[in-house]
Amino acid sequence: MKRLRFSRKTLGIPYAVFLLFFVVIPMLVIVFYAFTDQENHFSVMNFAKFFSDPTKLSTIVYSLVIALITTVCCLVIAYPVALILARSKMKKKSVILMLFVTPMWINFVLRVNAIRELLNWIGLLGEANYFNTILGMVYDFLPFMILPLYNTLVKIDNSLYEASADLGGNAFTTFTRVTLPLSMPGIMSGITMVFLPSMTNYVVSDMLGNSKITIIGKFIETYFGSDWHMGSMIALILLIVVFTSTMLTGGFQSEENVRGANL
Repeated sequence: MKRLRFSRKTLGIPYAVFLLFFVVIPMLVIVFYAFTDQENHFSVMNFAKFFSDPTKLSTIVYSLVIALITTVCCLVIAYPVALILARSKMKKKSVILMLFVTPMWINFVLRVNAIRELLNWIGLLGEANYFNTILGMVYDFLPFMILPLYNTLVKIDNSLYEASADLGGNAFTTFTRVTLPLSMPGIMSGITMVFLPSMTNYVVSDMLGNSKITIIGKFIETYFGSDWHMGSMIALILLIVVFTSTMLTGGFQSEENVRGANL
């Protein structure tokens, strides 16, 4: 009897089957519906209707602006926090890091409801819809920015800081010439993990913006309830936007290439 031998190709079969049934086939279904009409005949009318409708175009712009502001706010808050924790000599800094991660263990809807109740108590609910939406986005996605930044900053060798000081570099020079370039992989990873989900997270905009803020994710959810063809076209356009954003942020580059490009 021939003995069964496992190779890398054999171990990759379950992964290939998973990709086929849960990535490739669903994507082919989306593409099929996007380029067909109600009679399932080939058509580009969905594409033309989308780009001829000012409402849909403005929704993409709003989604991009909200995602961009959310990402910038998360980065401005997360970078100093991650840098302080990474450079700190505290023995319990892992506990402090855990405090930022703990909200991720709580149900997403419960967290949004907590923010909603807080805003209602302050008196902002229903008054500052854009502010509330961005606040909720930052609250939900901040840990996704802190973690990759911390993991990157904590790996920087302290001897590099000592070398910078020996060469006469002050704190600002050390940050701009050593810390910031070496932390670019974490920055790019954090931007990707915050920017892309915040474009489609319509739960936050609905609950904190009183359904007055419509982002691209809400459009997709609405159309898939009535018109799969237009919903698929919007989903395909969003996929192109996500793909382009990932390319621009260097999401397809290896960590070594990203790190080396910034030194």
